[in-house]
Amino acid sequence: MASLKDLRLRIRSVKSTQKITSAMKMVAAAKLRRAQEQAEAARPYAERMERMIATLGAGVSSDAPALLTGTGADKVQLVIVATADRGLCGAFNSSIIRDARLMIRGLQAQGKTVKLFCVGRKGRDALRKEFGDLIIDSVELAGKKKLSFGDADAVARKVISLFDAGQIDSAHIVYARFKSAISQIVTRQQLIPVPLPEADAGKAQGGASALYEYEPDEDAILTALLPRNLSVQIYKALLENSASEQGARMTAMDNATRNAGDMINRLTLTYNRSRQAQITKELIEIISGAEAV
Repeated sequence: MASLKDLRLRIRSVKSTQKITSAMKMVAAAKLRRAQEQAEAARPYAERMERMIATLGAGVSSDAPALLTGTGADKVQLVIVATADRGLCGAFNSSIIRDARLMIRGLQAQGKTVKLFCVGRKGRDALRKEFGDLIIDSVELAGKKKLSFGDADAVARKVISLFDAGQIDSAHIVYARFKSAISQIVTRQQLIPVPLPEADAGKAQGGASALYEYEPDEDAILTALLPRNLSVQIYKALLENSASEQGARMTAMDNATRNAGDMINRLTLTYNRSRQAQITKELIEIISGAEAV
């Protein structure tokens, strides 16, 4: 059984840990507010751009940009795995990494060649153990107070250079979509080629789709917008990831703070019982000695 000194040290240690987790929870809550506002503000723009490009792509000629139609093959698949650079955020990183592993194994089972682009240190370190030879590049965003469009644009330029060089045929990104502080949805999104709507999507709505006239023509617009759309979609994914990370960290630190409080209560009860037992033992010894005299 632990001595009273050991119990006092243990209680003091848990109280120090509780102060740290409580402070981390408050910091994560403050960061979550800003990250959530950024993610929610980026969603409408990214979704509208994706729909517009899909609509444009449905009516272009056969010589459409390769970013829209692809290379005509899907042998080499690039998987962008977006995780955090830091831990202590519950199952946030592990859930993304687990889904990425399932996707990689599924593509390999189909005979595809998989290449990995890791955004975030945690994903790179975890996947390196099993798929180290598949990682062609990685990016860390630690130390940045606020994600900028330039960070996503740098990743998009690297992906486009790989595509233009013929090193990949298609690209997907795996990230966590923010739903609430206690719920993050692991999402897979196809980036290259741009997914086009179904032929009868307009009929499913119960009416004909609207007709638009574009100037310049669709091919010229797509040539200019497709690289930017890739940057926008990656930027949206990174913002969603940032909000999900802070939400998961706030929840994890809140649970850790509560668990520390429960442990302090149990240790305090054990300490009091041990102290009372020691006092009782000393009294019995004193009384027994007095009676012996």
